[in-house]
Amino acid sequence: MKQLLVTLALLGTMATRIWGADTVAKPNIIVILADDLGFGDTGCYGATKIPTPNIDQLGREGLRFTDAHATSATCTPSRYALLTGQYPWRRPGTGVLSGNAALIINPEHATLPSILRGAGYRTGIVGKWHLGLGGPGGPDWNGDIRPGPLEVGFDYAFIQPATGDRVPCVYVEDHHVAGLDPKDPIRVSYDKPFPNEPTGRKNPELVTMHTKKGDKGHSGTILDGIARIGYMTGGRAAYWKDATKAEVLTAKAVNFIAQNSNGPFFLEFAAHDPHVPRVPAPQFVGKSGCGVRGDVIVEFDWSVGQILDTLRQLHLTTNTLVILTSDNGPVIQDGYDDGAQMNLNGHTPAGPLRGGKYSVYEGGTRVPFLVSWPGRVSPGVSDALVSLVDFTASFAALTGQTIPAGDAPDSRNLLAALLGETRKGRDTLVEHDGMSMLGFRDGQWKLIQPGAARRYDSEGELYDLAHDLGETNNLQPIRPEMNGKLAGELKAETNQGRAK
Repeated sequence: MKQLLVTLALLGTMATRIWGADTVAKPNIIVILADDLGFGDTGCYGATKIPTPNIDQLGREGLRFTDAHATSATCTPSRYALLTGQYPWRRPGTGVLSGNAALIINPEHATLPSILRGAGYRTGIVGKWHLGLGGPGGPDWNGDIRPGPLEVGFDYAFIQPATGDRVPCVYVEDHHVAGLDPKDPIRVSYDKPFPNEPTGRKNPELVTMHTKKGDKGHSGTILDGIARIGYMTGGRAAYWKDATKAEVLTAKAVNFIAQNSNGPFFLEFAAHDPHVPRVPAPQFVGKSGCGVRGDVIVEFDWSVGQILDTLRQLHLTTNTLVILTSDNGPVIQDGYDDGAQMNLNGHTPAGPLRGGKYSVYEGGTRVPFLVSWPGRVSPGVSDALVSLVDFTASFAALTGQTIPAGDAPDSRNLLAALLGETRKGRDTLVEHDGMSMLGFRDGQWKLIQPGAARRYDSEGELYDLAHDLGETNNLQPIRPEMNGKLAGELKAETNQGRAK
């Protein structure tokens, strides 16, 4: 498999686009975005049971951040913020989407890829999208699928439309379903099943990966032996295979790098691992000490290695800024009974943090975050407070671009912090569980607003993270003045329409 990807890279070099001399000083930019990778899931962040040598190499040779955040503790809102520079809770409709949803990014606004394209970059996305496709009413899976990634700034897209556990289980390349046989059209529904199509609810004997007890969502159409959320029929020639997804997506990413090696290029490589359903390729089965979830993290590390190897093969390493991070914190069991909880073997996916995916505690949004740019970024550790929402403003500054007024309202230029020139990051940050709950960071202090979610204190919670990183000691009753100060700052932040 490794030889195949290197060969693709070398072949792609012969087809590279020639760029003008005025772009030579601009680095290539690669954002490697894992799906549900926790703060404590890799060796460079303290994991001992899951081998991640390629990620750890980035950690040794680059800058490792200890207080970096996704904006939200779930995927759609987090990915929305990364591309738009806007907190997702400001815009209704940015919650976790169905696989049949319309595009939620406004193509008329500047985005991270459109700004880089304006700077002369060739822009591409490979992997998970989950930001909707098509206009009102959703996409036409059998026709021209637009608007989508190409309408919001990407020149090339090879994506899975939503999550791996949602239909449709097909890839979309640019504006069309890849490999679709027009004689077998796709139909997708999130309302009712299609006649004669087996479902997890009616045909459990056909399921090879059982759902968690009490889970009713993963009971739809069965594809590749796995019951998904939603229903689909047709399109059989285009179905992905879960066990080859990492190989397919990594190959597409490597090929994009090779074809654009005369750059500059921007690539978002949005891996599926370690999101459910977890189906590692055979060579990764049993390669961790933590069951199937650990195995797909090993698989993700292999994907990272293929990208780094390609950069070395094409002599691009010193002119490429690589950032590796995650869309939110970890989740162990997320619909399927795949043994992940039983096989943790002492591993702590969120490290010392409380909470994980779907949580406004630090484990929900604080994520691994590594920056590598040999010769420009010195190895080390930074405790600067940074967020994925800041990519738009920071990369605009890096490439000399101006963001149009009103766009990317919450993105801040933290380029100096990302490059390790300062340890000064954000003063404040709003954290979001992806649904209705907000948290607020002001330096070492953390407020969780009073709210309806039963897993939080209805009177509000206040933590001093400098002395209580695990958020175990609620200081709200004994520090009312600090609680009031942060509550006022959060109210101002949510009322003014943009970050201060």
